[in-house]
Amino acid sequence: MAIAAGAVHAGNAVAADSAPVTRPSAAGLDPTVAPGGNFNLSVWELQLPIGSPGSPITIPPSRLKGANGYTNPAYFWTDKNDGSMTFWDPESGVTTPNSSYARSELREMNADGSAADWSLSGTHKLSATLRIVSVTKNVCVGQIHLGSGGPSTKPLLELYYHSNGDVVLGLEKSPDGGQNTYTLTNVPLGTQWSYVIAIVGSKIQITVNGNTKSYPIASGFNAYHQYFKAGDYNQSSSNSTTNGAKVKFYALTVAHG
Repeated sequence: MAIAAGAVHAGNAVAADSAPVTRPSAAGLDPTVAPGGNFNLSVWELQLPIGSPGSPITIPPSRLKGANGYTNPAYFWTDKNDGSMTFWDPESGVTTPNSSYARSELREMNADGSAADWSLSGTHKLSATLRIVSVTKNVCVGQIHLGSGGPSTKPLLELYYHSNGDVVLGLEKSPDGGQNTYTLTNVPLGTQWSYVIAIVGSKIQITVNGNTKSYPIASGFNAYHQYFKAGDYNQSSSNSTTNGAKVKFYALTVAHG
């Protein structure tokens, strides 16, 4: 069931479309172009919550990049009012084989179109400015995910936004699974905020609205390479096509050094 862009998704979702919110500036964003006209999507692949069971549709960087790049009126589009790159993800969407939850989410790629797969040495940063418009339980808006180096399909870390406004870091205990969670701050629904997810000096640094906290990396992850993910990875599932999460990005950059 397609859901028109800009529609208010109701049901049990907590939504901020009609509530008093802090409206973000759209400076530098063109509301008339595809997301690839405002963001460098030449280093991202998009996964959508549609396709066949266990095999969601993905859109490669070659189709995402540029002002005339890929857009989808139900799941991935440019907001005509503020120019944001907007993701919608219903609870009933198609999932990957290793997850029970659907997503409209970007996966980091290299400039040559191959899958990003970097080591924990050096400096790696994912920076974003965003706001969450609606959410049912919680939504993951940024990840460092395990790549090559072993059999695990777990993330190293996930950054969640909860329906009560809590921004929560989930750190995997080991490649075998299990998370420790840390509440970083609270941001009212609909309010713009920013994050930086980084690996610096073989440690994790998480910055939310300018406040930075550091965390060690469990030794079991040293054998693995990594890649970033960002977008709308809803953390609840049901048969509903109207409950879900809507996430709007106003800035998104990746840097490696």
